[in-house]
Amino acid sequence: MKSPWEFIAESLRAELADYGGLLHLFEQQQRSLFARDADSVLSISLAIETQARALSTCRSRREEIVASFAVRNDRPAGSTLRSLLPFIDIDARPLIEALIDEVNHLVHRVRRTSSHNHTLLARVVEVHQETLAHLRPHAFTKTYYPGGRVSVATSQTSSTLRVAG
Repeated sequence: MKSPWEFIAESLRAELADYGGLLHLFEQQQRSLFARDADSVLSISLAIETQARALSTCRSRREEIVASFAVRNDRPAGSTLRSLLPFIDIDARPLIEALIDEVNHLVHRVRRTSSHNHTLLARVVEVHQETLAHLRPHAFTKTYYPGGRVSVATSQTSSTLRVAG
C-alpha cells in the first residue's frame, strides 16, 4: 500500500506535467505569432484552453489530496503543503520540497509567458484595427471609456472593400 506522501508526490508530478504542457503551448503560440501564422495561433489558443482546463482539474485533485492529508494529521484542510512537511516521512521531504519548488517555478514561467503572449495578441489586434482604419477612415469610430479603455465601432455603410483595376 502506498504511503500518503506517495499520493502527494504523484499528484505534484501530474501537475508539473500539465504546467509543462501549458508552457509548451504558450511558447508555440509565441512562435506562431512571430511567424504571423494566424491559423496556427487560433488552433494553439484552443489547445491552450483545453490544457488549462485539464490543469485546473489536476490542481484541484492535488489540493483535495493535500487537504485530506492535512485533516488526517489534525491540521486545517486549507493548510499549505509546505506547512505539512513535518508530517511527511523524513526521507521523502526533499522530494516533496523539490516538487513544490518546481511547480512554483513553472507557475511563474506560465504566468510570465501568458502575460507576454496576451500583450503580443493585444498589439496585433491594435495594429490590425489601425490598418483597417487607414484603409477606411470613416468606417471606424473610437470611443474612450473612463478607465482608459478604447472601443472601436464599425459603421455598416459599406460592407466590402473594392479593388481597383
